[in-house]
Order: sequence, then structure tokens, then C-alpha cells
Amino acid sequence: MNNYVALFRGINVGGNNILPMKDLKQIMADLGYQDINTYIQSGNVTFRSIAPMTTEAEIKLSKAIENKKGFTPKVIFKAAAAFANAINQNPFPTEDGKALHFFFLSSTPSEENLEKLTAMRSEGEAFKLIADVFYLYAPKGIGRSKLAAGAEKALGVPVTARNWNTVEKLETMLGV
Repeated sequence: MNNYVALFRGINVGGNNILPMKDLKQIMADLGYQDINTYIQSGNVTFRSIAPMTTEAEIKLSKAIENKKGFTPKVIFKAAAAFANAINQNPFPTEDGKALHFFFLSSTPSEENLEKLTAMRSEGEAFKLIADVFYLYAPKGIGRSKLAAGAEKALGVPVTARNWNTVEKLETMLGV
């Protein structure tokens, strides 16, 4: 059995794509995943599986949710080792858990536009792209950050972001 984290994008936000965590846990259990644990209502799940988590597995889970709930969320799986590696490669300070964000990418971008990302950066913001993780340090928050809002388009691949506080909690849940 291998440990994984599933990061969902756009569920339970603004009253849209409502997916109670107990329902998500049941859907995942029906697909054969084990030791399923959720963290907050925005789609953070740790679990175990014998099968490797591939793009096909992500699609299968998204379709299972569509069949039960009527919408198809984007989900990104990370193996525990890959998640730990993303944490270890973090280039920014972790003192302010809400200033540091990890944007987990569905794949390593092949056509990222670093010039566009740099142009969107506000004073005080810093970023670094390492493989399939885009790190954003935004000490003034990401609510009004043009860089946070435009990162996905400039990177050219689907992303889902988590702040350091959430990443740290998921690390504990994974036991890495």
C-alpha cells in the first residue's frame, strides 16, 4: 500500500460544487481506496492504495463524483514521497503560513511563460517553479494578487493551490 494525497480544485467554494467530505470519502471507498482522511471542506484527502495513482485514476475519481453529484472536479494526486519532496524543495520562509502557497500542477509545464509571471508580480511577491510545483510567497495575501490569479494561464497546465498551513497539516496526516 502506498500513501497519497488528493487535492481537489473548486469544490465547496462560494456555494458551488457542493461535496460533503463524508460523501467524498464514500465515493473514494467505493473505488477501493483505504484509510481515507479529509482535511477541511475544500478537498484535501489523504488515503492509501495498492494501485498507482495515474492520470487515468484521477479521471476515474472525477467521473465517479460526476455520477454521484453532477459535476466533474479536477483532482491532482501526489504520492507521499512527491509531496514530501515538494515541501523539501520549498525556497521560501514558512513563518507566515498564509503568505506561502504551493500551486500543485497537473504536470510539469512545457510552455510556461516566466516573463508573464514576472510581469504580474506585485511588490514583495516572489515565486519559483520547480518541476510540477509553483511556489508563491505573497506576504500581502493572494486575494488581490495578479500573480496568483494569472499563474495557471501563464503555466499552461491546471493547478490547485494550498497555503503552507494546509500543506503542513497534510504532511502530518501523510506521516512523511
